[in-house]
Amino acid sequence: MAEVGSGRAGAGGSDVAVSELEAAAYEIPTDQPEADGTLAWTSTVMVVVKAHAGPVVGLGWTYASSAAATLVGEKLAGAVVGGDVMDVQAANDAMRRACRNLGQPGVAACAISAVDIALWDAKARLLDVALSRLLGRARPEVPVYGSGGFTTYDDETTRAQLEGWAEKDIPRVKIKIGESWGADERRDLHRVELARRVVGDDVELFVDANGGYTRKQAVRVGRAMDERWGVSWFEEPVSSNDLTGLREVRDQCAMDVAAGEYGWSPWYFAPMITAGAVDCVQVDVTRCGGVTDWLAVAHTAHAHQLQVSGHCAPNLHAQVAVAAPNLRHLEYFHDHVRIEELLFDGTLRPDHGALRPRVDDPGHGLSLRDADAERFRIG
Repeated sequence: MAEVGSGRAGAGGSDVAVSELEAAAYEIPTDQPEADGTLAWTSTVMVVVKAHAGPVVGLGWTYASSAAATLVGEKLAGAVVGGDVMDVQAANDAMRRACRNLGQPGVAACAISAVDIALWDAKARLLDVALSRLLGRARPEVPVYGSGGFTTYDDETTRAQLEGWAEKDIPRVKIKIGESWGADERRDLHRVELARRVVGDDVELFVDANGGYTRKQAVRVGRAMDERWGVSWFEEPVSSNDLTGLREVRDQCAMDVAAGEYGWSPWYFAPMITAGAVDCVQVDVTRCGGVTDWLAVAHTAHAHQLQVSGHCAPNLHAQVAVAAPNLRHLEYFHDHVRIEELLFDGTLRPDHGALRPRVDDPGHGLSLRDADAERFRIG
């Protein structure tokens, strides 16, 4: 990992200042081609940040373009290095100000998230306490749902993956629908029917259209899935940006409607929450602004009697999500589970459908196996 810069102190005058940020990007091929309703891919890029502060090094990461690693050096290091490692909120605010002219959503938000996570990890390690203890746990464990079921999968592959979640004793599963921007409803419904046959009646069945349907199409498909197969969770039936459409689907379908995974800051979520557009807000700690802003969104949702769900990156979310009293569950996403088990020590395994963060390990308890990661490095 190369050093990417230093800069002026964000808060200054600290006994334990952030002395250095490092960032590196890694591209990990998928185990086979994957797609959802609106996108296809064959690899995933992970950007890792290390925050040095006194005797500790905090670790954070995001799933984004390698440009996020460049941004850490060009903009974020100058806002963070020299600041007090204990004042993560100050660092988060300084990073957002530094990105004012770049546009904070997208790559910038992902870079901010990775640094914010690394700073919280460093703070917890410096205090020699688990991150979940530092944040204050509302529960000892977090429920998860098995997630994958890509639209590129044939029936045999879908069946094998669903059976794998069952073998892990996960009582909730999700598949992708909305294939090719909703162009193949018949195959979508066939795959939902297949999923229900495989998992049986006692497992909760979720679907994710990734914004691929029109409003009326989403209502039509949603009603069919509810009546025939008892689908209880409809994620992004239309775009997360279409609050009117989300509200229409929510009002006309029995299952819970969820959205928000592409939220880049707490301000993105406020209209969604106050408009009553969803039953559950999805928040991604690697996109929304890190631990600081994930908790801000969770608190806002809680104030409006809404639940939150952690989107992907299960080993990062577990330590944060235990602090949310209004948590519904976490997404145990195939790609990220595979990457995190491939490259990190300290990963968690589901136990009776939940992840239980360890409280004896300082920070989030994860460490990158640099030698294993090096073969995937791209920047």
